[in-house]
Amino acid sequence: MADLVHLTPECNTRRVRRSGVAARSHGWTGERGFYCMPVLPSFTLTHQWVRELRRWKPGVLVAVHVRVPDDETVTVGRYGRAPQRVRLAEAVAIVRDAADPRGYEIFVPRAAGAAEVRRVRDIPQGIGWRYQPDAHGRRPCTCPACFQPGTPKAGRLRQRLRSSRL
Repeated sequence: MADLVHLTPECNTRRVRRSGVAARSHGWTGERGFYCMPVLPSFTLTHQWVRELRRWKPGVLVAVHVRVPDDETVTVGRYGRAPQRVRLAEAVAIVRDAADPRGYEIFVPRAAGAAEVRRVRDIPQGIGWRYQPDAHGRRPCTCPACFQPGTPKAGRLRQRLRSSRL
């Protein structure tokens, strides 16, 4: 049995405890399920998606610890790249053995029942990366596709980058 961590808004806590993790996300091939990370020795790497997900989900996020059978077929890969379909035990090994596991994600193509949920816990909200795992030291792209209007401080950043190019 593999221990996985799924991140969800705090307002879903009661529903998750009562009925489990719903299959609300769409995977690479369009199937429904949920995204998660394996529990790694590093707390920061296990919960690395918090800061990026906070950009899109309002409020506080909580960590839902789920235990799923090792022989479950899942997809694993780095964010934005085509994932590979493997058994869950192999997916956990891929993430654990990666030189830089930042940006990896596991997609379980089904819902997790209430019996599979081990616990729901509060986590710090500033853990992880934003935009992409290796974004530090690189200027952000300010084109409308990458940096949508309405993003907090988007106008200020565009103006600052424009004035530095002159």
